[in-house]
Amino acid sequence: MQFPAPLTRGRLIKRYKRFLADVELPGGEVVTAHCANPGSMLGLADPGIGAWLSKSNNPKRKLAWSLEIVEVDAGRGETMVGINTAHPNTLVAEAIEAGRIAELTGYERLRREVKYGRNSRIDILLEEDGRPPCYVEIKNVHLVREPGLAEFPDSVTARGAKHLVELSDMVADGARAAMVYLVQRGDTDKVAIAADIDPNYADALKAARAAGVEVIAYDCDVSADAISVARAMPFET
Repeated sequence: MQFPAPLTRGRLIKRYKRFLADVELPGGEVVTAHCANPGSMLGLADPGIGAWLSKSNNPKRKLAWSLEIVEVDAGRGETMVGINTAHPNTLVAEAIEAGRIAELTGYERLRREVKYGRNSRIDILLEEDGRPPCYVEIKNVHLVREPGLAEFPDSVTARGAKHLVELSDMVADGARAAMVYLVQRGDTDKVAIAADIDPNYADALKAARAAGVEVIAYDCDVSADAISVARAMPFET
């Protein structure tokens, strides 16, 4: 996923009301940016860290700037971390179509935001005549509390647990279902569930895996020009 224009680097002053962030630009101007991230952003919202912004030319937008990337050191040196949770679905779709996610290759059709389950929409539905469809749910991962270990979630997610139940239902109906954890950073070696943050989600994932839901994890290459799916990662149980 290429950004339309190179991002602008500033300094994070504060993130507040979940979806707002004040950032000081290089010339000293302070702007309020949209922060497309409903989670806690634990460890990724400390005042003073580097913050990379995109700017929209749409005059109808209330906030022209969007917070895309922050710079943190989680024990392995300064790292760029994608925090915009609107991007993972596009990133995974692009990677599937390019054949970079080996577990999800070989399907003729890819559709996004398809209605299924109990008033839900699946992130990606993969289809091919003569074989069961594959329901793909995608979660953005950026929490690191231990060097090298990416964790999900960074806050309680009842919606995430609901998705796992619905994926299990699809498997029971004869379909294939996969949970993709996309790590928007490149300084980790493995992915795990933060059961201490959301034990209910951890239990829901165990039940989903027992029901046949697959777990897939990949990290990303992140820069001020682009973000792309990079390497497969082991998932710790």
